[in-house]
Amino acid sequence: MNRLEPLTRPPRLALGARVAVVAPSGPIPEERLQNGLDVLRGWDLDPVVAPHVLDRHGDFGYLAGSDADRAADLQSAWCDPSVAAVICARGGYGAQRIVDLLDWTAMRAAGPKVLVGFSDITALHEAFATRLGLVTLHGPMAAGADFVKSARAQEHLRATLFAPETVRTLTSSGGALIPGRARGVTLGGCLSMLAAELGTPHARPTARGGLLCLEDVGEETYRIDRYLTQLLRSGLLDGVSGVLLGSWAECEPYDGLRALLADRLGGLGVPVAEQFGFGHCEDALTVPLGVMAELDTEAGTLTLDEPALS
Repeated sequence: MNRLEPLTRPPRLALGARVAVVAPSGPIPEERLQNGLDVLRGWDLDPVVAPHVLDRHGDFGYLAGSDADRAADLQSAWCDPSVAAVICARGGYGAQRIVDLLDWTAMRAAGPKVLVGFSDITALHEAFATRLGLVTLHGPMAAGADFVKSARAQEHLRATLFAPETVRTLTSSGGALIPGRARGVTLGGCLSMLAAELGTPHARPTARGGLLCLEDVGEETYRIDRYLTQLLRSGLLDGVSGVLLGSWAECEPYDGLRALLADRLGGLGVPVAEQFGFGHCEDALTVPLGVMAELDTEAGTLTLDEPALS
């Protein structure tokens, strides 16, 4: 049966590189965007803001402008040969609405480059994996409150972009929900988005041979139960090698949620590491998706076989 294989690693960034900031999902507070741009400029990057980043949809205020404009911003940034990386401004909701509007042939022809984001951007992580075969970075976003306030989140993303060999081992602050060691290709992101992607043209049909990274925000426990049960019933998790659990911000206190996670994931018979420090949390780590890695729950480490970027 098919197993996940490592994806193509984009080139790392150099000082002075041009990076495009796009808003594929929700609307952006201008002040927070400017703060994020200042951080990027402080790294000696040259950030350019896509034309519609500060737009707001006329009918649906949870979207940063129309679907067509958000898709055009992303595609133009990706296909611009002067742009080395595309950094999403924030998540929210809306990325699913634009994935079918993108010209994947043109984007594939543009060559590999870096995509950064998390939360709703999980839909793009999945699409970039299936349509472009690229490693992407599940990490802080340019206008995210977590990014502009956290020196640790900034430093880990900066190191991943410029010197990825220095951050090949990621360390959790928690322990083992289910102990053990496992090897596989990293994938995943926001749990509710992964469940919503099932059955769509851009979703991966299997996590076999993968290290599945899961996190979410603001979800009732019964909904997390439903998402996990949906992943299990779909067969997506058949043959998964291991699971890494990130943050569960604004969900039930973790002691209660932990019992559910053990109940739903324990039957997989694979190692499950908890509190790995990625997602909707302070000091969030940047996790590359699409790379071969080893999980050691006893040590609380994820060690990449190769740096996230080439």
